[in-house]
Amino acid sequence: MNYCSKCLCPDTRPGIIIHNDQICSACKGHEIKENEIDWDARENKFYEIIKNNRASNSNYDCIVPASGGKDSWCQIIKCKELGLTPLAVTWKTPGRTLLGQQNLDAMVKNLNVDHIDYSTSQSVEKRFMKLAFEKKGDPGLPFHMAVYSLPYRLAVQMNIPLIIWGENPQLEFGGNKDEQLATSIDNEWMKKHGCMQGTDITDWTENGLSLKDLAGYRLPNEEEFSNCKVKVQRLFLGSFFKWNSFDNAEIAKKYGFYYDKHSRKTGYWEFADLDCNFISLHHFPMWHKFGTNRVLDNLSVQIRYGLISKEEAISKAQEIGLPVPHEDIKLFCDFVGENEEWWWNTIEKFRNKNIWVKHENSWKINNFIVPSWKW
Repeated sequence: MNYCSKCLCPDTRPGIIIHNDQICSACKGHEIKENEIDWDARENKFYEIIKNNRASNSNYDCIVPASGGKDSWCQIIKCKELGLTPLAVTWKTPGRTLLGQQNLDAMVKNLNVDHIDYSTSQSVEKRFMKLAFEKKGDPGLPFHMAVYSLPYRLAVQMNIPLIIWGENPQLEFGGNKDEQLATSIDNEWMKKHGCMQGTDITDWTENGLSLKDLAGYRLPNEEEFSNCKVKVQRLFLGSFFKWNSFDNAEIAKKYGFYYDKHSRKTGYWEFADLDCNFISLHHFPMWHKFGTNRVLDNLSVQIRYGLISKEEAISKAQEIGLPVPHEDIKLFCDFVGENEEWWWNTIEKFRNKNIWVKHENSWKINNFIVPSWKW
């Protein structure tokens, strides 16, 4: 594994390219944010898009995909500040936390926004999540497929011209320069970067799942496109206004978003990944597949923001170690009707033997970024 000279990212992480100067693509993205993007010009471009695509009738101006987390609060706040009438659309995870529900309810009430909370059959979700974990090592794949397809399908069906997403993930977490400078989403982006691992619903008709069962996860079809009166654009808000997760948390908190030191489900940040008991199971397999974890991801962002040094980040990572989401694993196994031995046997199949080495009875990574890691 080759590591970035500035942050804690290895070249095994998807989207991360270590350049000849030993700086990773995510840190390069931060440099682009700070030095190459003309944010005044981007802001003006966004205003022009709004002007040309605002709904001409009494319809909604845009859809905001909203989990109820800090970022979706800020997306709605920004849209309302710009005079848009948004429709918030939520894919309801079957593992929604009590805090997630409280924040979602507060978002709808405090921001005075119309809202759709969409859920599918739990029988379908159980089979799809189990199949996704067994085939791809990611039980969160169905959620991401739905999160990206549902707002698009509703926008097409309801003739809503804009979908306002939050951050550009490639600009924040690593990608090539063309992806980092992009301002919008298309279907190819979704398949490549939307945590779908290059699949769509036609790849998942197993385990008793039919295309009709998976209707909630599909993109708009040709008939829906032909009946749509507008050309739907899917935009990254973070490509027009400089994105900062810590600023977003503070803004959302002022309007009623709540978190505390007991809120954390995964990673290092107390204000992120709060709404779902299963989100930790989307992030945890990074350890087996790529030799990194959500804590290292979060700390790497803080290094880029100038909030912590690399040495301090390594010390924090060593102190925290590997957070294993035992409670969430048990909840998921109960949900899909399997035992925890099945979980660990399944995840073990995705251990990357190119980076993991067996030392006696323990798996280790040679030259790991945290030198005193407790294996």
